[in-house]
Amino acid sequence: MIEILNKDRCVNCNQCVTVCPTNVFDPATEPDGVPVIARKSDCQSCFMCELYCPADALYVAPFAERDADLNESELIHGGLLGSYRKDVGWNKGARSTASEDESYILFKRMHSH
Repeated sequence: MIEILNKDRCVNCNQCVTVCPTNVFDPATEPDGVPVIARKSDCQSCFMCELYCPADALYVAPFAERDADLNESELIHGGLLGSYRKDVGWNKGARSTASEDESYILFKRMHSH
C-alpha cells in the first residue's frame, strides 16, 4: 500500500497522479504543492507510482491489505525510498537485465527454431 510521499523530494510532476490505475492521488492544489494521497485504501500495491516517480519521493509497502508502521527517516537513510524503480532497473544509466530473465530465455529458445 502507498505509505509515503516525501514532500522534500517531490518535484510536482504529477506522474503518480497520472499512472495510478485506482486513482489514489489528487494533484497538488497549490503551484508549489505536491500531490496528495487521497484514497489510500484504494491502493493495490501495483508500484506504478513508485516506478514512475523521477524523484524517488514515494514508498509503496508490499502489503495491499494493511498499513505499515514505517519511519520515513529510516527509509530515506536506508535507501528504500523509491528503491523499487532502481531494483527493477528503471533508474537512469541502468543496464537492462531482460536478456537474463528465464521467461525471456525460454521465449527466445522457442522462437529460434
